Amino acid sequence: MAAVALVQGASRGLGLEFCRNILINKAPGALIATCRNPDNAAELMSLVAQHPGKMTVLKLDVNREDDIQRAAEHVKKVFGKVDLIINSSAMLHPSGKGETSLKDVSAQGIISTLTTNTVGPLVMAKYFAPLLQKGSGAFGQQPPEKAKQHSGIIVNITAKVGSIGDNAFPWFGMDIGGTLVKLVYFEPKDITAEEEQEEVENLKSIRRYLTSNTAYGKTGVRDVHLELKNLTMCGRTGNLHFIRFPTQAMHRFIQMGSDKNFSSLHTTLCATGGGAYKFENDFRTMADLELLKLDELDCLIHGLLYVDSVSFNGHPQCYYLENPSDTQNSVKTPCSLADPFPMLLVNIGSGVSILAVYSKDDYKRVTGTSLGGGTFLGLCCLLTGCETFEEALDMASRGDSSNVDKLVKDIYGGDYERFSLQGSAVASSFGHMMSKEKRDSISKEDLARAMLVTITNNIGSIARMCAVNEKIERVVFVGNFLRINTVSTKLLAYAMDFWSKGQLKALFLEHEGYFGAVGALLELLKSSEEP
Repeated sequence: MAAVALVQGASRGLGLEFCRNILINKAPGALIATCRNPDNAAELMSLVAQHPGKMTVLKLDVNREDDIQRAAEHVKKVFGKVDLIINSSAMLHPSGKGETSLKDVSAQGIISTLTTNTVGPLVMAKYFAPLLQKGSGAFGQQPPEKAKQHSGIIVNITAKVGSIGDNAFPWFGMDIGGTLVKLVYFEPKDITAEEEQEEVENLKSIRRYLTSNTAYGKTGVRDVHLELKNLTMCGRTGNLHFIRFPTQAMHRFIQMGSDKNFSSLHTTLCATGGGAYKFENDFRTMADLELLKLDELDCLIHGLLYVDSVSFNGHPQCYYLENPSDTQNSVKTPCSLADPFPMLLVNIGSGVSILAVYSKDDYKRVTGTSLGGGTFLGLCCLLTGCETFEEALDMASRGDSSNVDKLVKDIYGGDYERFSLQGSAVASSFGHMMSKEKRDSISKEDLARAMLVTITNNIGSIARMCAVNEKIERVVFVGNFLRINTVSTKLLAYAMDFWSKGQLKALFLEHEGYFGAVGALLELLKSSEEP
């Protein structure tokens, strides 16, 4: 008789994936899938419809011995044997919390957890062992010695949810920078009715709070226009949300996590950036959470490559500016990073790091500069009285930096033709400010614009020299300094093109400053997949 396989806990997750894999790669004579509530197992029933005549679905709650006994009797009557049994159901805790502290421990909770994860598979073995002994040994490798050959295999496997570890959801990645905290959140959209019924209220509450709001308090923002839809991560389908708030508000964020009892769902968060070290003790003492601290440059590169690989809802993630020499009429043009290496990666946050990247895991930090986005905002707050990055950029968009900077034409009376320096090029940043007459005539908007131009020109100059020294032609600019910052984007594109005589092209990415947080999320999922 053809091989017979049985997957216990097949409505979702690993159990469902085992069913798919067996049907595709093993082609058994029969596949028996069991779950507690077949009526609510939509994905499983869809799989049955795709493979008519190949699957049988049985109701089986691994906590109920009578269910197991009835299922074994049914299999004996219809199939007479089993060649493979996979036990894949799992429970963290009946409440969905887990024993994250002694106050959460209850005898009944521990008993229920052990029944599902340990006793249940043992009872399965009790009733199905006679059927496994009648199997034909169709699964697994057989040794040459006949005496050592098996008739059937029973496999007890569980997701991380069934171990003394953290539950799978919610999925977060954090990048805690010097100025801004970036948070990515994966919202599952394939939740089955059975899963929804099992979900604890605080998990639902967190999901509702994050996905139904676009602002959190006075300073937190969800960048709705960046949402990545219908992603598949770790076998789950959902949307990836991008949230940011000032690092100054970190303690309010930690307190919110404590108020929403986040530690009942996770005991560890994956975080990168300097703040993962700075705020580690605050997370521990205020919210009963540990931070898994990840290297920020590893996360940056891994996150960038992942986001580029999944595209931006069907559109390219990467773009450049066509005709960068005409800053008023340059055109945003999509392009591909399909073959990204080598690339010079310029990450502009509070400060600037410049990396030469040769592969996903082969890179070096070439140099950096302390003059970055934090410098721009700090000087703007000092000299103009603004309070936010958005306010500073708005002021800069309405200013004229030539009222503050001394230009080539202010020195030469026109272009410096020998070296092809246009009269409009900056010769001395803030050079006019040595004149009291000039100081008295400028506006705050002019100062903001001059600061933005100064910081951007410095970054562009350093990046161009690094590209030449490293012999790299692909220069990619990322970081939240570029968020809603068209002035700097155009200046960087112009600088790369002008100083390289068209040999270097500045590339930009739509998700700008979120790649570190995505890299942290990827590490969380990688950890979840490990046995």
